[in-house]
Amino acid sequence: MTGAVNTFGRARRIAAIEVSEILRIGALAAQRRREGRPVIVLGAGEPDFETPDHIKEAAIRAIRTGQTHYTVLDGTGELKVAIQGKFRRENGIQYALDEITAGAGAKQVMYNAFMATLDPGDEVILAAPYWTSYADMVVIAGGQPVVVPCTEANGFRLQAPDLEAAITPRTRWLLLNSPSNPSGAAYGEQQLRPILDVLRRHPHVWLLSDDIYEHLLYDGAAFVTAAQLEPELKERTLTVNGVSKSYAMTGWRLGYGAGPKALIAAMAVVQSQSTSNPCSISQAAAVAALNGPQDLVAQWRDVFQRRRDFVVERLNAIEGISCRRPEGAFYTFASCAGLIGRRTATGAVIDSDSAFCRYLLESHDVAVVPGSCFGLGPYFRISYAASDADLRQACERIAAACSSLA
Repeated sequence: MTGAVNTFGRARRIAAIEVSEILRIGALAAQRRREGRPVIVLGAGEPDFETPDHIKEAAIRAIRTGQTHYTVLDGTGELKVAIQGKFRRENGIQYALDEITAGAGAKQVMYNAFMATLDPGDEVILAAPYWTSYADMVVIAGGQPVVVPCTEANGFRLQAPDLEAAITPRTRWLLLNSPSNPSGAAYGEQQLRPILDVLRRHPHVWLLSDDIYEHLLYDGAAFVTAAQLEPELKERTLTVNGVSKSYAMTGWRLGYGAGPKALIAAMAVVQSQSTSNPCSISQAAAVAALNGPQDLVAQWRDVFQRRRDFVVERLNAIEGISCRRPEGAFYTFASCAGLIGRRTATGAVIDSDSAFCRYLLESHDVAVVPGSCFGLGPYFRISYAASDADLRQACERIAAACSSLA
């Protein structure tokens, strides 16, 4: 008697989805390091600074005073008051405590929103280039990503006519990230108002505003967010933020969002059946981050701006590469179009941004992320949240890699 073959099959909702390409590149780079290769990794969106001491001390106090148990599902009262104060103080927006939620990172907050609102076939408009997880989260939630390419000529920013053309009766959300991962593009009031005017004409479309890089704007630019700029849209806007980028707290996994009470309640249902509350220690640390001194945030911003200027200058000096100066975040999104069609020393053809990034890693030990991962090629993303020495050496290696192409 022959036994039945027990084979594993993925659920259809994730059949076409793989682990994030950014994480895959990071894992490959780590493997090469273990093999003794001097790999410089410029792929991770993670500040290279330490979490400030007053935040660490708040976490230690929380542990010592027994704050190690379950908390309220979507954030302690103390944390929600701190988030409420942040929005009022920095953005001029008033939220009630039941209009605020906290989760295990800004990614979970967005995931909760999609799971709570999307029915099969509902559409979410994404402005490309977009953070790679956006589209996959929409698909897992049963929705359909609608990608609108944003050209470099327009600063990688969504244009109002393109948004208008993309909206259908099935459109549920527009997801907008400013400053942007991966392009560093930012929407000031002048660029954001036409987008909001379109949304005002389509009351069935909600806005998810990903503000996670809020404090990383350069050259004196002022940050604006949709609910602040257009109060009429506040009742259909979810504003998402977190402590990971501004306070070097990526590993603490604490993000938050604010929006209409009914939406926040629906998101709580999703979170109650997945993770329940975010880490109690991380919540205490986030309170200290939001309520404590903010001087380090400005100091780090100055460091990132100097690194941005260095990387942009070095990349633009390389024949075949051109790089726009980003307004914020800590990424450059450079074009490698001038290198497409060239050959490596082994005869391999650089036929895409993915091939170029693979060549940089395998032949010159620099790990960067192809723009096609973010829905727009032929570009590649560099994270300049790395040491000055690593950035200098990486740029030298990239220049050498490009000069050796035939």
